[in-house]
Amino acid sequence: MPARPRPSSPDTGIAHADFIEGMAKGMAVLESFDTERQRLNATLTAERAGITRAAARRHLLTLAHLGYLETDGSYFWLSSKVLRLSGSYLASARLPRAIQPTLNRLALQARQAFSGVVLDRDEVVIVARSGADRGGAEAGAERIIAYGVHLGARLPAHATSTGRVLLAALSRAQFGSWMKGRAFARLTPLTRTEPRALRAAIEQVRRQDWCLASEEHELGVHALAVPVRNAAGATVAALNVVSSPRRLSAQAMQRELLPLLQEAAHELRALV
Repeated sequence: MPARPRPSSPDTGIAHADFIEGMAKGMAVLESFDTERQRLNATLTAERAGITRAAARRHLLTLAHLGYLETDGSYFWLSSKVLRLSGSYLASARLPRAIQPTLNRLALQARQAFSGVVLDRDEVVIVARSGADRGGAEAGAERIIAYGVHLGARLPAHATSTGRVLLAALSRAQFGSWMKGRAFARLTPLTRTEPRALRAAIEQVRRQDWCLASEEHELGVHALAVPVRNAAGATVAALNVVSSPRRLSAQAMQRELLPLLQEAAHELRALV
């Protein structure tokens, strides 16, 4: 994983005097832990957070003292206390609560795994989830959940159906700024990483208002997504469904599941 940008200067437009650099570094340290690297030492944390090793060590020790990390003296890992942050969001934020009943209904209706997703910089974040792990909609069926796909998971926007739907909702100027200077990881042999190909894919999503990504994030997984818009017409999230090519071909997903997603997104417009 490439180093994150150093958290030394804000990009949100706030005054420099209002920017707390120490807090930004601490959050960068917390964000360094993910499914790829669940245990980190000071050296690895410094590389991933884009700070010095000495600063990484101090932040790791402080976060462990506060209870957000556990440690064996050399390596650190997230503690259950971090769930206070995500739990508070999921309990209070309107979007996940509005989407969840629709996902549950879709999972029971279609016997597939559905998610509600938002964009965060170069990643998408799953904020609502329904599927094999919720109520047994896929009991006894083969695994169709992509690796690392769980509530709160962060996935690369360029290689996912939801990411492309949400990127297509940006203005062309905003998308151009988003593309500038980025290097895109090749997650499978089918992942589109060349900027021209990715721009063409986003233009196609803009025209058709949905996206099907076939085995670009993980081999053996098709993903289909549509935008969720609010009453003002602004895209606030994406709905998606994943399946195995052995269960449904890409064409069958488009034929059988796209109308369900589009109808659900239309119903949610008044709720989000």
